[in-house]
Amino acid sequence: MAESFETRLTSELNISREKNLFRRTRLHEGVWLNLSGNDYFNLRNNHEVLAQANETANMHGTGSGASPLLSGYLPCHEELIEKLVSWKKKKYGMLFNTGFMANQAVIKHLPAENDLILADKFIHHSMAQALNRRSTKFKRYNHLDLDQLEELLAYNINRFDTVFVATESVFSMDGDYPDLKKLVKLKKKYPFILILDEAHGTGILGNTGAGLSEQADVQNDVDVIVGTFGKALAGMGAYVLTNLSPVIQYLTNKAGEYIYSTFLSPYQAGVALASIDMVIKADKKREMLKNISQWLRNQLTDFIQVETKYTTPIIPLLVGTPKNALKVQELCLNNGILVGAVRPPTVSADGSRIRISLNSDLSKEDLMPFITLLQKWAEK
Repeated sequence: MAESFETRLTSELNISREKNLFRRTRLHEGVWLNLSGNDYFNLRNNHEVLAQANETANMHGTGSGASPLLSGYLPCHEELIEKLVSWKKKKYGMLFNTGFMANQAVIKHLPAENDLILADKFIHHSMAQALNRRSTKFKRYNHLDLDQLEELLAYNINRFDTVFVATESVFSMDGDYPDLKKLVKLKKKYPFILILDEAHGTGILGNTGAGLSEQADVQNDVDVIVGTFGKALAGMGAYVLTNLSPVIQYLTNKAGEYIYSTFLSPYQAGVALASIDMVIKADKKREMLKNISQWLRNQLTDFIQVETKYTTPIIPLLVGTPKNALKVQELCLNNGILVGAVRPPTVSADGSRIRISLNSDLSKEDLMPFITLLQKWAEK
């Protein structure tokens, strides 16, 4: 029995290797330029963030000690929720240990059997996976195609009790984002519940970094905001925010992702409390990040396929095949540059890419060796 089990696993892994789709966890030593992280303002090692995290841990302990409905919900968690709802212009909120858990909870538990979920085709795996975990019907509309979404809304809005629309703000693999003002206009024409994943929009968009909903001035029109502390906020954990108190009450009572997990550590709550304050005031860094992102896109467009319409720090460089993605990644790594090689099933069969993720401290001089290296590869 054990031998056949091991044989099956090995066989499937060998197929992944043959297709250049095998994944492994590895340490990256000798890296001097990291273009692969999501710490958009380099706050992970910021002394103010570390100081508040340590202070919070000293006050409340290294861990929460229990699930939130037992004794794990602490004053630092209450303080963090209050800061979030004030920043994101919502009335109610709750915390989760990860963004994956928060998205799973929202998609799995809020829609009912006679509801419909309309989701952007490129939503994060945490949402996409949850679509198949309930009896709720769902349809995927083409990426950012709000005209197709309107067709689906017009046809389905009166066929179901409630229609949900789920989208990311800044998409994690493409760095693009929907026309949120147009989406809100659709919401007023065809009333639906709008779920917005602001994981990558938080920090980099909006006057205070509150995300795409702030930038588009539609915060009051988004029904459920999901976000994470693991990107621009430099820690870990997540949140769900809303103006509808039954949403929070329902998830508190029904979401096993919340009920049955030891709660977020006080240290991570301290990280979030400090980083939110810093991100809110990071106007200059936001502008620097936008400018360096636009500059790099313009530099690369002469010799590789890259989108120049957006100025977010996530820049996908389409290289065709998984084999090409691995070759470029290894070439960069051999020169001390860390980039992400993204392959199916994370992206489509023909969508293998090098995923660049910038931070606000990078200069043009820092990026020139990467540009030169990529240009030489493209010209071969």
